[in-house]
Amino acid sequence: MSRKKLVVLTGAGVSAESGICTFRDSNGLWENHDVMEVASPDGWRKNRTLVLEFYNQRRKQARECQPNAAHLALAALEKHLEVHIITQNVDDLHERAGSSNVLHLHGELNKSQSTVDPKLIYEMDHWEIKEGDKCEKGSQLRPFIVWFGEAVPMMLPAMELTKTADLFLVLGTSLQVYPAASLIDFVPSLTPKYLIDPVRPDIRLDSRLMVIQEKATVGMEKFTELILSQL
Repeated sequence: MSRKKLVVLTGAGVSAESGICTFRDSNGLWENHDVMEVASPDGWRKNRTLVLEFYNQRRKQARECQPNAAHLALAALEKHLEVHIITQNVDDLHERAGSSNVLHLHGELNKSQSTVDPKLIYEMDHWEIKEGDKCEKGSQLRPFIVWFGEAVPMMLPAMELTKTADLFLVLGTSLQVYPAASLIDFVPSLTPKYLIDPVRPDIRLDSRLMVIQEKATVGMEKFTELILSQL
């Protein structure tokens, strides 16, 4: 008998418990810079050095953080379910926790990208992208991150995956960030849906959505117990 497919949408609340700061923690500011200065194509054009430094610091910080109990619980569920994670997070904590199937909607911190050919993406074994670091076509490398105002190329695969879910979980996000938040609309109508977040979403909730109003680590403990009791 084939195992049930659990599709999970994760957000900043999962990484926050590992000590990774989010934009929203500081009202959209980073060292007194507006997010649009460090996370938009316009910001890149105006001050490339600042943008590179911003992501270098985030990369360095993320490498010092460790997966938490929520990351580990998701990985452990692979013993019982076919688990697919769609994450808004750009860190690699899901992978480091042992999750096999992770789709990054907004890019990955540990990769760099050509500024002339978006298909040229490189794994990084260090935490810095410097001015003058170039792709094979001679163009400056940029962070492999989807910035505000850019298309989200992984949304289509994420939608298709969501349509196949037997169970759907939203973890560590209150469904405020679009287009990722719209994924819940692609869940099959009869599929049980769960949401774990300390903040109850300020949206009209589907009657089939069960809300566990806890931080990610505590909520995953409750969710795991509930799901395993039903298998």
